[in-house]
Amino acid sequence: MTRGLKHGGRRYVMRLGVNIDHVATLRQARRTFEPDPVAAAFSAERGGASHITLHLREDRRHIQDRDLDLLSRTVQCGIDLEMAATDEMVAVALQYRPTFVTLVPERREELTTEGGLDVITHAERLADVAAALAAGGVPVNMFVEPVEEQLLAAREAGASGVELHTGAYANAETAVATRLRDLEVAAAFAAGLGLGVAAGHGLNYYNVEPVAGIAEVEELNIGHSIIARAVFVGLEAAVAQMLALMRAARGAA
Repeated sequence: MTRGLKHGGRRYVMRLGVNIDHVATLRQARRTFEPDPVAAAFSAERGGASHITLHLREDRRHIQDRDLDLLSRTVQCGIDLEMAATDEMVAVALQYRPTFVTLVPERREELTTEGGLDVITHAERLADVAAALAAGGVPVNMFVEPVEEQLLAAREAGASGVELHTGAYANAETAVATRLRDLEVAAAFAAGLGLGVAAGHGLNYYNVEPVAGIAEVEELNIGHSIIARAVFVGLEAAVAQMLALMRAARGAA
């Protein structure tokens, strides 16, 4: 996400962050050396990724510290480090200085991130973490539900941007239009607060275009669907195909 973004009068662009956690998940299933997340990042870059997203979890279930070390030295397009708001992860972020971090909730028993941060409840802790990272030159985004109160709290806690949790929209079997409208309203509200706006979770090749078409959304972060398609077409092609859908939704070639 572009840092220091000013929203007044500018034309929003669309970027794609490719989450490579699932590449590491496959590797860790056998505790072997392949597939290599570093090679995956290279292919994603060739496909047009604006940055590489990875979540270094406290239990190290997929991405490992060595992965972050290698990626920080080889990725050219930028790194979004998803992390819990813990002292350990703050130290890691300050050591490797990714392009930016996204603070996310984390429970060890969950299969994947299940919802947005409750910034209101944890405002003091999140503000301390954001301040520590900002002092070290690392901008902070917060992964939140598309709710105005949470967006306000994120800004007050020192976030420079937010990533809207799109799970309710992506998983909806009914009232899909309502869930999409929630995202549209939240994106406009966040942009009005001066926050950079990203979105992600559960997006795939079949539901991405309506979200990509939201004017204030500047980037999408997508992992599972892209890695799943890459099994059949290769990662570079899978990323390029997703970007083509996103650009079509914005009326761009």
